[in-house]
Amino acid sequence: MAFQQIQHAFIAHIKDPAQQPIPSGIEERRMAIYRELFFNNVQGFVSSAFPVLKSLYTEAAWQSVIRQFFIQYQCSSPYFLHIAEHFLHYLQQDYQLQHDDLPFMLELAHYEWAELYLATKPLAHGETPLNAEQLVSSQLQLSELCMLLAYPYQVHQISTEYQPRQSGEVQCYLLYRNAADEVKFVLINQLTAALLQVLQQAPGSTLTQLVEQLAPLLPQFNASQLLQGAQAVLQDFAAKGVLVSFQAEQNSLP
Repeated sequence: MAFQQIQHAFIAHIKDPAQQPIPSGIEERRMAIYRELFFNNVQGFVSSAFPVLKSLYTEAAWQSVIRQFFIQYQCSSPYFLHIAEHFLHYLQQDYQLQHDDLPFMLELAHYEWAELYLATKPLAHGETPLNAEQLVSSQLQLSELCMLLAYPYQVHQISTEYQPRQSGEVQCYLLYRNAADEVKFVLINQLTAALLQVLQQAPGSTLTQLVEQLAPLLPQFNASQLLQGAQAVLQDFAAKGVLVSFQAEQNSLP
């Protein structure tokens, strides 16, 4: 057997030992070591990245999910953070939900991945925080270290004690990493989410410009009400480090 054929047979058996035979000439005891080492590494990486999701499964059921991922998904990177992202993509694109899977499985997995992503994301550019007085006239943008999220479940409350059986009203979140490098979340209403989405889509906007863009979306409020509400919201987020001074060079196309 050619070396490449042996390699393929070796990998195929490690990934799916129940269906793929041991390559000829390799001792079972040695293959058992490799099987355990590879699978346990992947299982450890995924379990560390999705601790809440793992806690909701029995050990056997969780191992079954990881085994399917191990067999079916072609990971393009061996790095821990990339494996977590690959697992999320697998759940979203390839995994076939089983009758005993949790209805919020995908949403919870995405939320846990987002926490890990922000916790480990390097800051590509230095950011200049803003104080309350600067909000009125400065060009604004959201920090690179925040994410706007929305789910039809209260994913932040899910645990072994709280497991919703059906979806409900959409919950909007602002997830961010603070100055102490701690990942925090704020549960926000849809009006605040709309404001932050406008800023996300148009970095460099001033407070006045944001209110002008919001006005057609919220005809029930007059300009003065929108201005006061937007200013109060943005002051709070500036204090959290979520709102920073716009830097044209980092938002320009290469």
